[in-house]
Amino acid sequence: MRRVVRGFWGPRQESTEALAARWSTTLTRFAELLPAAVRRKADDGAWTWRTTESVPLQPDEKSLLDALRAAQSADDWSAADGTSLRLLAADPAPGWKLEIAVLAGGTPQYLLQSLVATIVAPDDARLPDADLLAAVAETWHPDYGDVSDRAVTAALKKEAGFKIGTPSIGWVGYLSPTRASRVPATLAPTVRQLPAADGPLGALLSVTHPGDTDAVVGAYVSLKASGALDPLPQPMNRPTL
Repeated sequence: MRRVVRGFWGPRQESTEALAARWSTTLTRFAELLPAAVRRKADDGAWTWRTTESVPLQPDEKSLLDALRAAQSADDWSAADGTSLRLLAADPAPGWKLEIAVLAGGTPQYLLQSLVATIVAPDDARLPDADLLAAVAETWHPDYGDVSDRAVTAALKKEAGFKIGTPSIGWVGYLSPTRASRVPATLAPTVRQLPAADGPLGALLSVTHPGDTDAVVGAYVSLKASGALDPLPQPMNRPTL
């Protein structure tokens, strides 16, 4: 099976050190939530990751800071658009693959900052979808996010007019505070407010189970009509609606 866990936000300038801290927290949380995804772990339980150039990388802030600085040096546009880094879990267990790609720290007016985690797992694996999206929301404070797959995207395009690059929903979704305040009453039972330990956070929506594209389409239509899925005004000048 294949899952995509995503978060998107507008311009938010951040130091390389701040990005390294967010990255480290993300890698640690994913390792805790997906213990079966790798074959070997370090003595402290940490996973080894690798860059797209197959360079091994540990999930501590210093190692990630070095990787981010190297990415910035290789990209003249990183200061404006954000620093792009993509990591893969090294030594995955049979049937597993995990890739996390983040573009963050920049202030582009027309390009969303983002985290996209792609998970391939055995068909009988149980994935903690809501907890994975909560980890993204609590660490990166996105504007919106979701957990979905190709079937969801195809159904939203065909049945609800969804366009790539605009806010969406999966069988699990995340909405920043303003968006969460616009959730219609019919979807209130699906909402779980996230704790605001580090700045204001919105809510998770547990819409349905994987494979139920009809319910996702219905939730998307309701949220779009309520304004909860309005796009950020462009040119963008803030990270959340």
